[in-house]
Amino acid sequence: MKKTAQLVYSIICDDVRIEMGNKLSLMGVFENIFFQSVPSALLKFAIVNHWVGTGQFETHVKILAPDRKEVVVSVPSKFSIETNGYADNVTFFTNVGFERTGAHIVQIYIDGNIAAERHLYVHHVPPAPATVN
Repeated sequence: MKKTAQLVYSIICDDVRIEMGNKLSLMGVFENIFFQSVPSALLKFAIVNHWVGTGQFETHVKILAPDRKEVVVSVPSKFSIETNGYADNVTFFTNVGFERTGAHIVQIYIDGNIAAERHLYVHHVPPAPATVN
């Protein structure tokens, strides 16, 4: 049997829970990160990749700096899809440091081949100045 996998969607969020009936609950879906100072770190987030197809696969989720040269973080994992089924592959990240602002690139690989790219925007929003009344 030939193995195939197609990425249907990829979502970045704060956290993922598995509910009754094997349903996923995604909390805090986002594509923008706002820091009061840069460099800074995001304590926890997840990327959910929904695949359809058949077979066993290795996936890799990488986040690149805006210059596309520096790898901010890279996490491999494995998953399988039953015949003509689907799989939700969830990759959790902790304490990821972002050194600069700009459009970071999220790359999703399957068996060494790139399946998709999307942006994760990092912004610097300085704290409001203290006011004296």
